[in-house]
Amino acid sequence: MERVPSSGTENAMYRLGAELAVRLPRRPSAVGSIGLEVEWLPVLASAVPVGVPVPVAVGEPGLGFPFPWSVCRWVDGANPRVEAVPGGLGREVAGVVAALRRVDVAGAPKSYRGEALTSRDRRMREVIAGLGGVLDVDAVTKAWAADVNEYAGAPVWVHGDLSPGNVLIRDGRLAGVIDFGCMGLGDPAVDLIIAWNLLGERESFREALGVDDAMWARGRAWALSIAIMQLSYYTWENNPGLVANSHHVVRQVLDSHGLEPGPVVGVPGAEGVGGPGGRE
Repeated sequence: MERVPSSGTENAMYRLGAELAVRLPRRPSAVGSIGLEVEWLPVLASAVPVGVPVPVAVGEPGLGFPFPWSVCRWVDGANPRVEAVPGGLGREVAGVVAALRRVDVAGAPKSYRGEALTSRDRRMREVIAGLGGVLDVDAVTKAWAADVNEYAGAPVWVHGDLSPGNVLIRDGRLAGVIDFGCMGLGDPAVDLIIAWNLLGERESFREALGVDDAMWARGRAWALSIAIMQLSYYTWENNPGLVANSHHVVRQVLDSHGLEPGPVVGVPGAEGVGGPGGRE
């Protein structure tokens, strides 16, 4: 057994030999994903063109550990960093997103992020206002207001959390996608968040998926919303990886809107904004 370093918040990860990994929920909210992954990850793994951590066993609470836990296949690779994204990664991730969208939705669960983006509007404005001194409240509010719009289409399968810590590369190519705890049915724009939290060159990703202006705006708004909520909850002390990447997202979103952010507090340079590993 070997502990896997991670900026993830839901599970502690351990390498088990060469082929397996053990996932131990850190809190009750993470337990529900175990059953979902046992049921649905084999289905999704057969549809997507890269490695997926399919569960092979479920453990029961015991010996002082209060939650069920799981053993899954180890997907070999490393997390990409925003300052060194391999060329072509955007199109490779787009292939995974497109494959998920083609999976049959019959009986599928709702994604953890399956609510309408517009339902976040009031809460987002409150949280942004509370982050004065951490970010440029006026600029971020303008960016959010410009992008939030209603999705009128049918829900599709989404990963729900395509962030640097949940993408694996090997030999300069996409090797796997992990942490499907947010998977389920939702607005396809949710899976566009990687365009702002990782990809520097976004147009090939957008082109490969055929994304229209309204969906692109929603994807950008989803990325901003997730980043803002993380900044309101985590700190440089308890999760520097997520905080750094959240600031990166805010900068990318404001830049894409042509908005110049005012001074912000404690934002590092580009180095390290991908986080110190991110498995789960």
